[in-house]
Amino acid sequence: MADPQSYRPAPGTIPTQPGVYKFRDKHGRVIYVGKAKSLRSRLNSYFADVYGLHPRTQQMVTTAASVEWTVVSTEVEALQLEYNWIKEFDPQFNVRYRDDKTYPMLAVTLNEEFPRLYVYRGPRRKGVRYFGPYSHAWAIRETLDLLLRVFPARTCSAGVFKRHNQMGRPCLLGYIDKCSAPCVGRVTAPEHRQIVEDFCDFLAGKTDNLIRQLENDMLGASEELDFERAARLRDDVAALRKAVEKQAVVLGDGTDADVIAFSADELEAAVQIFHVRGGRVRGQRGWVVEKPGDAEQNEHAELLEQFVTQFYGEEAERAMQSGDGAPNPVPREVLVPVLPDDVDELQDWLTGLRGARVSLRIPQRGDKRTLMETVERNAVEALHQHKLKRSGDLTARSAALQGLQDALDLDEAPLRIECVDISHIQGSDVVASLVVFEDGLAKKSDYRHYGIKEAAGDGHSDDVASIAEVTRRRFLRHRADTRQAEDAGGAEGTGDNGIGLAAADNGIGLAAADNGGDLAPEAAIDPQTGRPRRFAYPPNLFVVDGGAPQAAAAQEVLDELGVTDVAVVGLAKRLEEVWVPGDDDPVILPRSSDALFLLQRVRDEAHRFAISFHRSKRSKRMTASALDAIPGLGETRKAALLQHFGSVTKLREASLEEIVEVPGIGLTTARTVLDGLRADA
Repeated sequence: MADPQSYRPAPGTIPTQPGVYKFRDKHGRVIYVGKAKSLRSRLNSYFADVYGLHPRTQQMVTTAASVEWTVVSTEVEALQLEYNWIKEFDPQFNVRYRDDKTYPMLAVTLNEEFPRLYVYRGPRRKGVRYFGPYSHAWAIRETLDLLLRVFPARTCSAGVFKRHNQMGRPCLLGYIDKCSAPCVGRVTAPEHRQIVEDFCDFLAGKTDNLIRQLENDMLGASEELDFERAARLRDDVAALRKAVEKQAVVLGDGTDADVIAFSADELEAAVQIFHVRGGRVRGQRGWVVEKPGDAEQNEHAELLEQFVTQFYGEEAERAMQSGDGAPNPVPREVLVPVLPDDVDELQDWLTGLRGARVSLRIPQRGDKRTLMETVERNAVEALHQHKLKRSGDLTARSAALQGLQDALDLDEAPLRIECVDISHIQGSDVVASLVVFEDGLAKKSDYRHYGIKEAAGDGHSDDVASIAEVTRRRFLRHRADTRQAEDAGGAEGTGDNGIGLAAADNGIGLAAADNGGDLAPEAAIDPQTGRPRRFAYPPNLFVVDGGAPQAAAAQEVLDELGVTDVAVVGLAKRLEEVWVPGDDDPVILPRSSDALFLLQRVRDEAHRFAISFHRSKRSKRMTASALDAIPGLGETRKAALLQHFGSVTKLREASLEEIVEVPGIGLTTARTVLDGLRADA
């Protein structure tokens, strides 16, 4: 635990201008990013009285080993720079507004020849237009089922589409007129795309014109005595009206606005946002986050500012990257429960994202105030449900980390834990996984796979050697990054006042140069990409799946490499014993303790990750070996066959005529392939 006074900048060196500051730990990793109207006033508050700080802030300043800052000319510029740095470095002590669950969306693949409509969860992709998010997947499917009779667009996967194209007959939806069956040529690609574009227009809010057009067509068909078509159009209008009724009008003037509300206790805050487009609620999202430790007296204003910058910054980037013609995610109006101190600067920043004026205001009366109260009730309920579902989660994580520190006699709480697991079948297809937990939560962006050189021997000795190999490879990478960072830091040098200059494009950053001989602040930065290296700093605790032999193998490698600041333990599955290298007896944690539960979660996640990679590797080897045994079949033809049929199983079931249809495959080769595969079966 560091003393904040050891890296406090010299009096008078902190400027009074607005800017953005970064706290780094002893390995150079950015752990907190903040902005301030006056850098001197804000930073001095961190060093005044450590024990008077919020517990989370106190943990941050005692974990940090240096602080640096960048002076900017305006507060709008500070907002943008703070957002960019939080997104780039993902500091562990910053509030990150990640969804409390994965919300389903309706995706439209406009980048395909025949666009597809389907329910989707996950990151957005370029060329795909999204509607939502919605609270429930069933709501999307119900609406989609209603609209398919009016907009019979494709909803099947690429494999189903291709199969029915080869069969020459449509699926069930094609027979019941809920798909225009482009797979069999009932409509052309331009005709199908027009159906999809009309569908997108309807979901985007252009409902009145479409319903009016269908009603006119219905009257025209009736006048022409085409009663069958008139009845079908009548049913289409009814379906559209029913779909529209599911989205109740909440703002009668057709306002485009986002409504944001908070509910908070001493530790956490729930955020809810309703997206209103054309006067109707088109989507809803929610987050539950840990409250920031450095919030000022108006903590909701601080939360609001951080939420608005992160949420709209990321949404604008997604819209720009997708290039799908979707509307701008920043509305004309953002309704909030409280205004931040720098409301004018925040409005200017949002205006820059939208390209048109954006107003940020508190609704006082009428429909907008009523809707704000509804969103606030949703926030209160979301926090209540979160507390019921994850009762004591934050407290449990803190207790688990503290329990591990006490049980293993560590110098500090293991804020970063890495775990290694080996997976194989009788020594073949040996792979390893490395998973990372920070603050007791999985950090999947830092997960790694390793392919292991296979060696003869029993499974026990193989596991020990594999553990040693993975440990060596992981910490050789760390040592190389450390040396590179030290060389870079030594080349810059320091001034007489012990203060080192940190490079900045639009200002000056000052950081304490004396960090106890640890890495320079640039240690975790890749000089080529400018992005943080994920493994330029070591874990506090390195866990291996196994008992005393595995833990001893990992410790031996660390001793060989000269790594002295990483604790190693082995977690044996049979009795959940914790083995410390060099100890004759294991550490026995109480079966109900939070510390043991955390270790089990880390170990089980490493096991799951290793198993999934092993299955993937084994499947690819078995697929390749089945085709490798066929004479005269090169890599190009094997790839063409697998791409066409999708798997060896489907290829084995195919007819001779179907195989001949694959480009580059003649009749003789097709017969050889079938004979070879069926002989193996």
